[in-house]
Amino acid sequence: MTKRLDTDDYRTLFLNDLPLLDVRAPVEFVKGAFPCSTNIPLLDDDQRTKIGTRYKEQGQDAAIELGWQLATPEIQQQRIKAWSAYINQHPNGYLYCFRGGLRSRLSQQLIRESGLNYPLIKGGYKAMRRFLIDELDAISRSQPMIAISGRTGSGKTLAIKQLQQAVDLEGLANHRGSAFGRQLQEQPSQINFENALSIALIKLQAAQSKVVFVEDEGPLIGRVSLPQAFLEAFKRAPRILLETPMDKRINITLADYVTEAIPAYRNAYGEAESIPKFREHVLGNLARIRKRLGGDRHSHLHGLFSSAIDELDHSGSTDAFRPGIEMLLKEYYDPMYDYQQAKRGGQVLFKGEHDELIAWAQRYQSGI
Repeated sequence: MTKRLDTDDYRTLFLNDLPLLDVRAPVEFVKGAFPCSTNIPLLDDDQRTKIGTRYKEQGQDAAIELGWQLATPEIQQQRIKAWSAYINQHPNGYLYCFRGGLRSRLSQQLIRESGLNYPLIKGGYKAMRRFLIDELDAISRSQPMIAISGRTGSGKTLAIKQLQQAVDLEGLANHRGSAFGRQLQEQPSQINFENALSIALIKLQAAQSKVVFVEDEGPLIGRVSLPQAFLEAFKRAPRILLETPMDKRINITLADYVTEAIPAYRNAYGEAESIPKFREHVLGNLARIRKRLGGDRHSHLHGLFSSAIDELDHSGSTDAFRPGIEMLLKEYYDPMYDYQQAKRGGQVLFKGEHDELIAWAQRYQSGI
């Protein structure tokens, strides 16, 4: 078998979604990692702290000595077993630590002594992260974008998913971008969101996309924020407006926030707890916008959604959610959308319903 060499070709790593073996401590991995990375650490969090302290107080040689003391034969065998399983499953991958230095080379040495060859990434996590930050900044400034605008429930995300040259920002952020947009699965860290966004843009640039379509968003999607360079480019981008009749908007909103959510709650909490947890989610989100709604509207909506959840629990029907959804769209989201769009300004290239917008976008992308 040909020996694969260490690499610093970060672009190829991310373009090809190559498997990445992250040997940093778990606490480092949680703060920031890459979509195709798996954490099998050389040192656990406690060991990393002890060695870091020794390094600061007595230098590198003393830190290495302590590392080998902590890495007992039993621990080494545990690490080698886990790494070997990963390598056999992902033979085309690479390993890395924080700077591509001591930890990754020690891990590589132990792997090599076990009879396997696994190359490392020069510069490690720090260099790859720097590469993605720089690429995100450069592509944001050079890549033409078009924002898809539309009222809440108009199906902008459905349009984004249908277009090949598009970035699903809400998908990357794991949040629907509204007051009710929080998902059961946690949002990524800010760093992980930025990494995923940068990789998505790198892939679209490599595909020589004439323009990248993105959903019109505010600076925040849940608790993650759009990077500054991307946000500035996004604000300058021309728009296309998705126009969707109210009845379809109600159907889309019902599917997004109720019909498709209930199975996820059952899987997460079990049959007995799914409805109580869903009730807590819906009414809790409603409480967070109480001030903007005003007391009377909040009280009315609270009653509508409480009754709808009761009916869902009793019969399994979701139809009782429609009046509350329609009221929210008309009296909360639409006025907010009109205000934001009046402030936004900018060129509008096209207006139309879903199929018309998709057809226009595809013609525009192909240069017809």
